[in-house]
Formats: sequence, C-alpha cells, structure tokens
Amino acid sequence: MQRLVRVCFSEASGYSFAKKAADVAREHGIERVARLASNENPRPPSQSVIEAGCAALLEANRYPDERASVFVEALRRYHGDYRFVTGAGMDGVIETLIRTVVEPGETVVISTPTFSFYGIAAIAHGARVVNAPRRKEDFSVDPADFIRVCGGAKLAFLCTPNNPTGNTVPLETVEEILEGLEGLLFLDNAYIEFSDMDYLPLMHRYENLVLGRTMSKIFALAGLRVGYAFVPGWLEPFYNRAATPFALNSVSAAAAAAALAEEESVRETREHVLRWRRRFIEEIPGAYPSDANFVMIDVAPYTGDEAVERLAARGVLVRSCTTFPGLGDHYIRVSIGDDRENALFMEAIRDL
Repeated sequence: MQRLVRVCFSEASGYSFAKKAADVAREHGIERVARLASNENPRPPSQSVIEAGCAALLEANRYPDERASVFVEALRRYHGDYRFVTGAGMDGVIETLIRTVVEPGETVVISTPTFSFYGIAAIAHGARVVNAPRRKEDFSVDPADFIRVCGGAKLAFLCTPNNPTGNTVPLETVEEILEGLEGLLFLDNAYIEFSDMDYLPLMHRYENLVLGRTMSKIFALAGLRVGYAFVPGWLEPFYNRAATPFALNSVSAAAAAAALAEEESVRETREHVLRWRRRFIEEIPGAYPSDANFVMIDVAPYTGDEAVERLAARGVLVRSCTTFPGLGDHYIRVSIGDDRENALFMEAIRDL
C-alpha cells in the first residue's frame, strides 16, 4: 500500500526533530537533561495564564470561536489596530497562507539556510520550491539576488532573526525586497522579541507583506501551538476561507490572550536571554552573533551530529544543523535555557 503515498513524502525525510530529553536521559543514565535543542522558553507560564487556560477548559465540550476573537482582541490591545489571522502554531499560519495563494506548480522562494518547514509545507501543496542562498561569509541576504531568484513567484519566505543562524535582516534590505517583489513576502518574526528590530511600520506601507509571529518563544506557550500573523486587509478574508475550521482551540486562545498581558514575565525572560546570549557569544569559540534566543556554533573539526552525541553524553541536548540545506555539517544550534542548563552547557562545550 506504500505506493499510495505521494512521491514528495515517500522520498523526503520530512521535518527533523531534536532528540527527546527522555531518550537521552535513558541512554546515558542521566537524571536531569539540559534541554537546549528546540528554542523553548525555560520558564513555565505564569499562574494567570494557567488559570485562563483552565477556565476555558470548562467549556471544551463546545467548539471554539472560529476567529479566536478573545486572542485577536488581545493582540489589538498589545500591538495596535492591525489585521490579524491565527493558526495552530506558526506552522499552521504558514500552511494556510500557502493554501490561500499558491496553485500547484507555482513557485515558492525560500531564503536558505533556514527553517525547513517552509519547504515541506510548500511541497505538500504542490508548489515548486526554489532556494535563494544567503551570503556564505555572514549569512546576510543579498536583496538584489533574492529579488532575481523570486522572479514571478507568488510567495517568498524570509526568516528574521533567522533560524538557525540567528542574524537579523536590516530594515532597508527588507524594504528593497518588498519594492522589487511581484508576490507576497512572508517575514517570519518568531524570535523578534529577542531583537531590537521593528518591522511593524512596514505593514502601513506595503500590501505584499505578511509578518508571522508565535506565542511559543518569549510567551512560553510552545505546548499550546499558537501562531498569528499581521496581514494586509485584502488578504484577511481569503485566508479565513482557506483556514482549517476551528484550528486554534479555545484553551490555547484563552491562555495566549492572558500571556500577552504578562509584561513583567516577558521583560524578565528577555533580560535572561540577552544576558546568557552575550556570554555564549563572548566565551564560546565558534559562536556566531545572534538576535534570537539561541546561538549557532561552528564545532569543526567535529560534525554537528558528533558534537550533539558528545554533549548528550554529558546531559546536554542541543540541535545539530546538518539538516539545514546549504549550511554545512559542522554547526550546532544551542537554545538559551535556565541558569543550571546554561552553566552545564558551558562546561561541556569547553571540554569538547
């Protein structure tokens, strides 16, 4: 029956997940593993966020609001009067946007190396994927080259701060790209709260821009899968037509709305990340500058996979970057964890 599977999934490996902490602990006999592989927030949600989710759970026998109105209104209070769409994580927003605008056989352009799910989702919808490689020396984006590769593409993906390299695309570069594109630009801002960059003013000037955001990182809701995007007004009704019904569940929406009000928690998380990120970059040979809640490290002469295995034996779980197209096989990506996890990693990487 395997013949029934689409070729794109029978021949491709799909999304590459980090090792599970429980598997590493069992394999190496370690009680507490430092979980630094998935760019998660090491701090749990606040009590008010937990209470909001629990309250919504009392009505889980009913379908959620199809437009996640409680969450969207909270977004307007937090960001201002923009148009928002939502999804089950950033991944859900990405899938729905592709479904909305891309016909089978049309081109989707991706700035690489970057988050692999853009390509997986595009191929799943029958698109032709074309990569626009970043500059090798510093992983910056050449706007003229990016525009050239896009040609008449319906949709292009650009991640900033970029996963896994951590660097941010300058505002003027994004503006130049928007001026030159015929199609939509999806600017993935999953890690934007850890940088000083602000792309929001561009939403007032460009009708071909979508800004993707997530509640998984600084807002500590990775397990609830809440994504959203700023969209131009013309796109919103078509996105909603293409969206999976009730994609964002009521518990997630309620918790996300409450999390947006936790200003102190967000501030403390950001300060914690910036403090440890600075140490990683300054004290670890091979670490690249980063504007995200992770740092990419060149571990040559080890490969990324070898470094991951050696660190796992010390109880530190990080991500190998060997599956990121066009990056090379000698990088790892390390999330900023709690103080204990970070200290354990610093000791283990120095020994390595």
